[in-house]
Amino acid sequence: MDTRRLYSFIKIIDAGSITRAADILHIAQPALSQQLSALEAQFGQQLLIRSKRGVAPTEAGRALYQHAQLILRQVDLAHAAVGVSGRAPAGSVSVGLAPYSLGAALALPLLTSVRERYPDILLHINENFGGVISEAIMTGRMDMAFIYGAGPLRGVQYEPVRTEDLFLIGAPGETAPPGQGEVHLEELASVPLLLPSRIHTIRQVVDAAFQQASLQLNVVGEVESALTLVNAVDAGLGATVLPWSAARAILDARSLSVRRIVEPVIQVKLSLVTSDNQPLSEPALAVHDLFLELIEDKDRR
Repeated sequence: MDTRRLYSFIKIIDAGSITRAADILHIAQPALSQQLSALEAQFGQQLLIRSKRGVAPTEAGRALYQHAQLILRQVDLAHAAVGVSGRAPAGSVSVGLAPYSLGAALALPLLTSVRERYPDILLHINENFGGVISEAIMTGRMDMAFIYGAGPLRGVQYEPVRTEDLFLIGAPGETAPPGQGEVHLEELASVPLLLPSRIHTIRQVVDAAFQQASLQLNVVGEVESALTLVNAVDAGLGATVLPWSAARAILDARSLSVRRIVEPVIQVKLSLVTSDNQPLSEPALAVHDLFLELIEDKDRR
């Protein structure tokens, strides 16, 4: 199979137009159309639906798009492995991190450590939600990720790393209930909360805890940005709920009330995830081991 045709096919899907893809690839449109026709003849399937607005993949086209990404990634990894054989790990490694997690707190230390130990590794860090990251792992667009949850999920291998309690974080005397130490879940019913949307695992866990306790959440805002969330809490616009690793990072820079939620204790699981059907490349394996090392070092502090 000519991998150039697969690469061109991916560009056509991404661009949504053969004309735009031809411009991106710097080749003539008739030549690109011929490549597409050759692919359709090879697979015996129509791969694209053409309209005045552009092109869209058929069911067969979507299947080929996913496999083409995997194939081209494996080709890139093969080139990298052969090129650096016998030398220090080198190549591109993509790491996904869930917002408000220990992984996000370790992004800078990970980037620093990779630069120091493996200067020939190009590290790509993507902070996004678990569902988006899991799909990227399954399609081969990402090597590994540190996300909430413990699986199972088809095509993804979960390596449980730790379980964290959730804490209420608020401006003292404003949005947080009075007192210190632990706070009962029922006390949160009257607290104005700023939380991530329901796509986020933390929100799902909090929703489930309130539902099981027959309590009503008082959500006054949904915030996806960690920085905006902290600023809003610091400004007294509401309190929030975060795991200890994220709460500890906030305490380093802000004077906020942080209280462990009890009766019941609310917990989230954190896992390091990789593809279930693709082995890690040598540089990705080096980053994987370094990531676990940083987590262990964080736990010892």
